Amino acid sequence: MSEDSTSSASLPLDNPETGGNAPEFTVSELSGAIKRSLESGFEHVRVRGELGRISRPASGHLYVDLKDERSVLASVMWKGTTSRLRFKPEQGLEVIATGRITTFPGQSKYQLVIESMEPAGLGALMALLEARKKQFAEEGLFEEARKKPLPYLPGVVGIVTSPTGAVIRDMLHGFNERFPTRVIVWPVRVQGETCAAEVAAAIRGFNALPPGGPVPRPDVLIVARGGGSLEDLWGFNEEAVVRAAAESDLPLISAVGHETDWTLIDLVADARAPTPTKAAEWAVPKHSELLERLQQNADRLRICLRRKLESVADRFKAAARGLPKRDALLAEPRQRLDRCDHLLRAGLVASTNKSSLRLTRVTSRLGPGLLSARISKCREALAGFDNRGRQALMRTTGRRRVRFEGALGRLRPSALRSQLRQCRERLASLDGRGRQAYLTSHIARRQRLDSLGKLLQSLSHHGVLARGFALVRDADGAMVRSSKVLSTGSTIGIEFADGRASAKITGTGPGGAGFTPTATGEEQAQAQASPAPHAKRSNFSSDGEARRPTRKGRDPDQGTLL
Repeated sequence: MSEDSTSSASLPLDNPETGGNAPEFTVSELSGAIKRSLESGFEHVRVRGELGRISRPASGHLYVDLKDERSVLASVMWKGTTSRLRFKPEQGLEVIATGRITTFPGQSKYQLVIESMEPAGLGALMALLEARKKQFAEEGLFEEARKKPLPYLPGVVGIVTSPTGAVIRDMLHGFNERFPTRVIVWPVRVQGETCAAEVAAAIRGFNALPPGGPVPRPDVLIVARGGGSLEDLWGFNEEAVVRAAAESDLPLISAVGHETDWTLIDLVADARAPTPTKAAEWAVPKHSELLERLQQNADRLRICLRRKLESVADRFKAAARGLPKRDALLAEPRQRLDRCDHLLRAGLVASTNKSSLRLTRVTSRLGPGLLSARISKCREALAGFDNRGRQALMRTTGRRRVRFEGALGRLRPSALRSQLRQCRERLASLDGRGRQAYLTSHIARRQRLDSLGKLLQSLSHHGVLARGFALVRDADGAMVRSSKVLSTGSTIGIEFADGRASAKITGTGPGGAGFTPTATGEEQAQAQASPAPHAKRSNFSSDGEARRPTRKGRDPDQGTLL
C-alpha cells in the first residue's frame, strides 16, 4: 500500500467512533429537510419589491430578482403563469408578487415561486405606460406621416369589440341613422388577461381577409370599448395591440373609453374618436347630408355645363366673324397655279429640243467603222493572252517532269536497301547506349539506397534499446518522459530491445515511480519461444515490489527512461 493511502486511512474522519452520538445526514437528506421547513413555514407570501435582473430562456419560464435597498430575492415564474400576466415585466418596475418560498438544492439557495404578480399601484402603471409611450415614439409608431386617410364611403366596416356590451348597440344605431352599411363584428374581450391577445388577433385577422373572399374584407376598422379605469383599459396599452395596430394595412379608428381617457392605441391609430358613437359617425357620412350634397353637386354641374356651352358658342361665332372669304383665300393660289402651268409648257418644249440634239451627236459616233476597230483590237489582245498561256504551261510541265524523274531515281531498290542498312546500324548503337545508361543509373540508385538504410539504422531507437535502454508508454500509447505524469494504479507499457512488457504503478514519490510488471499473453509466448540472448538485471524484486533506487535515483543497469 502507498504512503498516501496509509496516511488518509489514519485520519479521524474515517473513524466512526469520533463522531459521537450526532446523527449523520446525506447532502440530499439535509437539502430535503431544509426545503420542507421553508415550504411549510412560507407556503403563501406576498412580497413587494422592485424588479431587478429579468431572464427569459427558451423554455418560456421567467426568472426575476425582487429587490429593495438592502436585499435581493431570487424568484421564478413558470411558463403557464407567465402567459396569464396582464403586463410586461420590465426592470425597475415596482410589483407585488404572491407565491411560496422554496429551495433549489442544485445551487443551495432559496427562491420565491411566483403564482401571480401585479404592478404596485397606479403610479407603477403610469410609469410603465410612459416608458412604453417613449419607446414607441422613438420607433416612429406615432408619426403623422405613416397614418392613412379614412375612406369616404366604405362598403364594409369591421368592428373589434365585445358583442354583448352597449357599445356595439350604440354604434349599430348610429350606422342605421346616418348611413346603413354592412358591419362585421369580431367578438373579443375588452377587459381581463386575454384582452390584449384577442384584440391583436382580431386586427391581424381582418387584415388577413383576402379581397373577394367568402367573408368580405373591410374598408375601415374600428376598435371600440366603453369608459373605465386605467386598469380596465390596460389591455389597449399592451405592446401586442399597439404593434398590431401599427402593422394594419386597413385604416383604423380607435374609440376606446370616453373623451378624457387615452391609451397607446389612440396614438398609433389613424384616427382617434372621443366615443364609440362618434367613431361610427366618422366612419360613414350621413345619408341625408349625402343626398343634399349630391343634389347641390348636380345643380352646380348643370349650371357649369350651360355656361360652358354658351361660352363655346360665343367664341365660335367670334372666330367665324374673323375668318376671311373663300374667294380671297383662293385668289393667290389660282394665280400661282396658272403661272406654273405656263412655265411647265415652255420647259417641256425646251427639254425636248435639248434631248434631240444630244441624241443626234451620240448617233453620229456609233458608226460601223468604230465597232470594227474595237473588235480587231480585242482579237489581237486575245491572241497575245493565248501565246503567253501556252509558254507558261510548257515551262511548268518541264520543271515538274525533271522533279519527277529525280524522285523516281531515289526510289529504286538499291537506294532503299542502303537507307535500311543505315537505320539498323543507328538502332543498334542507340540500344547499346540505352543499356549502358540504365546500368549506370541502377548502380547509382542502389548505392544511395544502401547509404540511406545505414543512416536510418543509425538513427532508429532500436539501436538505443539494444544498448540497455527502455521506452515507456502510457495506457494510450503516448511516450512518458517524466515520472511526474504517472499516478498510482495507472498502467504503463515498457519496450525493450527483445520484447515488450506491461507494468502497473504502485506508488509515486520523490525517488521515482514504483511499478509491478504484468506481461501480456503474446509477450509471454514470445519470451518462452525465444529467450533473451543475454540476461539482464531485473528492476523488480522477487515478490513483485519495485527495487529501491540507488543514491543517484536510478538503477545503474537500467539506464535512463526515454
